[in-house]
Amino acid sequence: MKINTYSPDEQKYLQILTHIANAPKTLDCYGTLPATRTPSVAIIGTRKPTAYGRETTHQLAYELALRGVVVVSGLALGVDGIAHRGALEAGGTTIAVLGCGLPRIYPSAHKGLAEEIVKKGGTILSEYKRDEEARPHYFLERNRIVSGLADAIIITEAAAKSGTLNTAAHALGQGKEIFVVPGNITSPLSAGCNQLLKQGATPITSFEDVLERISPETLQPQASLALGNTPLETEILALLKEGIRDGDELLQKTTADSSEFATTLTMMELAGSIRSLGANQWTLR
Repeated sequence: MKINTYSPDEQKYLQILTHIANAPKTLDCYGTLPATRTPSVAIIGTRKPTAYGRETTHQLAYELALRGVVVVSGLALGVDGIAHRGALEAGGTTIAVLGCGLPRIYPSAHKGLAEEIVKKGGTILSEYKRDEEARPHYFLERNRIVSGLADAIIITEAAAKSGTLNTAAHALGQGKEIFVVPGNITSPLSAGCNQLLKQGATPITSFEDVLERISPETLQPQASLALGNTPLETEILALLKEGIRDGDELLQKTTADSSEFATTLTMMELAGSIRSLGANQWTLR
């Protein structure tokens, strides 16, 4: 693993960090940093997201990365990992900020994800000395860098008491706009999000909400829905586009029998046009 060390005031993408409180003097970097300042968002949230949190995180990361926005997060389990993967699946760039020293990767379960980030043109960053072990207070410290690198922050799902809210506090202090996905008022994992909305955070219901603020020139008309390889595939794609997720409901609204429907779903998933959310829930890729 080749590790480079950069001073934020010498590297154009990192220069935004020179304006934050307690700015890091140097950062170790594994991978490739953008050569110039590029529109960037931090996507953060709970380590144990619901199906709703997983879907919204992936969708926002994917759509923003598809349009050239760099996705920043902390490589943690849950929302962080989903955000990184969504960006990678879109062919975009993603940056992970660690709470330990390189070449150590934490959590170890995300070593493969870290390698994929670097392989596909992204970066793993750390302000800590080489091979420093992860420590609880390091994660709170690194949150200022996660928010500091971004032009805006997106919180997709967070409980009332969550480390995510620490990042939100850093973002507020840095003058960054905070976008929050509204959640079910009965879900404990949306309590933090809904509280932030009551305090004045900006609700987000589409990636366009963010692009309008940080990169309006990248907004493009939505492409028309791609046709499937069969009439049934096209029918299923149209229903998913309408927001129907449940497999049983999809079946009821099509003209297919259950066997043909199940086979078609499998073929569409293998082809990459749809993906499973688990529990017979489906969404567009």
